[in-house]
Amino acid sequence: MRKGLLYTACWILLLISCAEDLGNYNYRELSSPVVTGIDEKIPVRKFERLQLTPQIEGEQFTEEDYSFEWKVIPQADADTATVIGNQRILDYEVVLAEGIYTLYFQITNRTSGLYWQQTYKLEVTQTTSEGWMVLCSDNGRTRLDMVSMVTGEIYKDLLASQNMPVLNGPRRIQQLEGLTEEGSPFYLLTDDGATRLSNDGFAWREEYNIRYEMGNGQAVSPHEIVPTVNAKMMVAGTNFHYASNMGDILGLFGLPVNKDFQVAPMVGSNVSGNMIIAPLVMMYDIDNKRFMGYGYLLAGKDFNNQEPLQEMNKMAELMDNMRETTGGVTGSAFDEFPTGLDYVYMENTRYDPGSGQMAITYTVLAEGNKRHLYGIQLGDMAPQSWSSCPNALGKAYYGDLSGCTDITKVTNLFAFSSLKNCMYYAVGGTLYRVDLSTQPLQAKAQFTLPRGEEITRLKFNLFRKNTSDTRSYDLIVGSSRGEEGILRIYHDAEMSGDFSKVEPKVYNGFARIVDVTYREW
Repeated sequence: MRKGLLYTACWILLLISCAEDLGNYNYRELSSPVVTGIDEKIPVRKFERLQLTPQIEGEQFTEEDYSFEWKVIPQADADTATVIGNQRILDYEVVLAEGIYTLYFQITNRTSGLYWQQTYKLEVTQTTSEGWMVLCSDNGRTRLDMVSMVTGEIYKDLLASQNMPVLNGPRRIQQLEGLTEEGSPFYLLTDDGATRLSNDGFAWREEYNIRYEMGNGQAVSPHEIVPTVNAKMMVAGTNFHYASNMGDILGLFGLPVNKDFQVAPMVGSNVSGNMIIAPLVMMYDIDNKRFMGYGYLLAGKDFNNQEPLQEMNKMAELMDNMRETTGGVTGSAFDEFPTGLDYVYMENTRYDPGSGQMAITYTVLAEGNKRHLYGIQLGDMAPQSWSSCPNALGKAYYGDLSGCTDITKVTNLFAFSSLKNCMYYAVGGTLYRVDLSTQPLQAKAQFTLPRGEEITRLKFNLFRKNTSDTRSYDLIVGSSRGEEGILRIYHDAEMSGDFSKVEPKVYNGFARIVDVTYREW
């Protein structure tokens, strides 16, 4: 009885304490905030800014009492979340991969820890899936800008958000679809090395480094990567490397083909033929000052285990000895392949005067103050019945450029048309045109850029997705005015090869332009 009274007394005291405690706190029910002002489905393009301003309604909502978080989770990978904002108003440059995401907006009461979430469907598409890739030198730093044909906007410094090493000394930006691992068709070449980039916003990964494409794992810095059928080639430093593919299996670049001489930066290749079985390619030996021919398959049993690397006159003799199968050597523009001349420049074109898929590779060579131009056709060593090329080799053109204005001042600002038999070159801010079908060769000024501008890049972009695209005949001119880069596209609507009266499309706001390539897909 006494124990029961004690328990009753304790309960009474506890109830009294709780009642007093309730009087010391201001208890109120927390109502859920209502978020409005944002559509359930949100489309956005990569590299654009995603700007959202939610309106939040609620009886007790005071913004400073709450924290905010925006995060996205890809619907294809629910385990990966990315926080993209921590303020009520979202202002975010979209660097997400293309795809569909669930966007979460979370509101958290700082005092109670209670939170509410609102979800939206976010669809990210590419802004940079087509347009001009503009490679710039920003005081030596590699910078990639783009003129988007999707939006009409210019997007700058696209690599800054890719978490990749800073690369200095930009050289080339190239798209080689079908000759790289799927999903990373772009090559970025610099003095500091080379890497591939993804087709999804130019994303970078460590495994894109070109050393993973080298048989010996060596880090190299190519000047340009040149495609041919089922193979690609490059000169890194002064060494020539060749990678042969077996169907869908991509080969690695082997050891230098040149063993005892140095090679000029560019490689000659037929970039027009589409049914080449055993391609013949070309390099220039800068030590012994001579053309060298290379036929990767010559070392095989089908060609009686021939030496694949030979001086070009010897290669021509070999091809003539195999004329019944290879078609031998065609053309008589010059007797012998020259020796003893200094290398200046080499460029592959789709220009073929005979319409037999024997496109011309042009090479400018120097002899003191004289300049010589050789046009060489590189074909197929396989039997003609298998190939689209009627010959293995062609001596297509010779011309003396010595009488052309200021030609000795030009080292790499040349461009050769794939439509007309014309050569273009730049000195300072002036562009010259040389009609290669006339003799003697003379230069005619096409235009001079405004005072203070200097031409830094000159080329014709050879479209690969549609090789008949007439835009391959448009002249691309990159220039600089101080540190500002300017891009001009001269559309040859009449396909005359004369750009003197063409009004260009002009894009401004770049750094110093080093290279320009059109992203087709």
